[in-house]
Amino acid sequence: MEISGKPMIQHVYERACRSDADSVIVATDDQRVADIVLGFGGACCMTSTAHPSGTDRLQEVAKSLQLPKDHIVVNVQGDEPLIPFNVINQVAANLAQGKAGITTLCAVIDNPDDLFDPNIVKVVMDESGKALYFSRAPIPWSRDTFTDSEKTIPSSCDYYRHLGLYAYRVNVLDEYVKWVPGPLEVTERLEQLRALCHGVDIHVQVACESIPPGVDTEGDLQRVRQFLKQNIPI
Repeated sequence: MEISGKPMIQHVYERACRSDADSVIVATDDQRVADIVLGFGGACCMTSTAHPSGTDRLQEVAKSLQLPKDHIVVNVQGDEPLIPFNVINQVAANLAQGKAGITTLCAVIDNPDDLFDPNIVKVVMDESGKALYFSRAPIPWSRDTFTDSEKTIPSSCDYYRHLGLYAYRVNVLDEYVKWVPGPLEVTERLEQLRALCHGVDIHVQVACESIPPGVDTEGDLQRVRQFLKQNIPI
């Protein structure tokens, strides 16, 4: 879809190119996407249509490029045309500096509707930032606050929205694709639960910049178009 005179994937690609990444590659199983990317001069890698998750697709690309086992790969979703390049650097730096197998980002939830929206994934962490669980449900569940008639955010703790930006090392990707999706991943439809179930630590940081919502619906698309009309484009 066109946004301010460019295909959405071009906006994502150009923002990613402003990060410190050595290279930016669009991974897709759709020839239409590949044609658009090649048309604006971007790099593209065609992948299998059989991948159960984006992480599986990422591993195919890393393997085809013969990337070293300790190479850091960041997965940016193609429907994030407003993603700040600084958060790409942040998630990669967190992986490089720590011992976790995967790193990702989150943001504080301040809207009760977001907390109860199953399309917005929630995450809980321990004191060191290691993810304990991801869910589409409101977690932690406030027994004394949540009711059927009223949606409020308890003051007893912060609630966090997971931002779907991941950094991996290639060796973790190679292990990940050996595991079949387990009951938690299948039930929640969240691929990161496959890694947690196999003992991979996922470290979570609060994003250094606000990440505007991506484009999942026609309404999202119109909001992004309006946003770029009112702000300075890339």
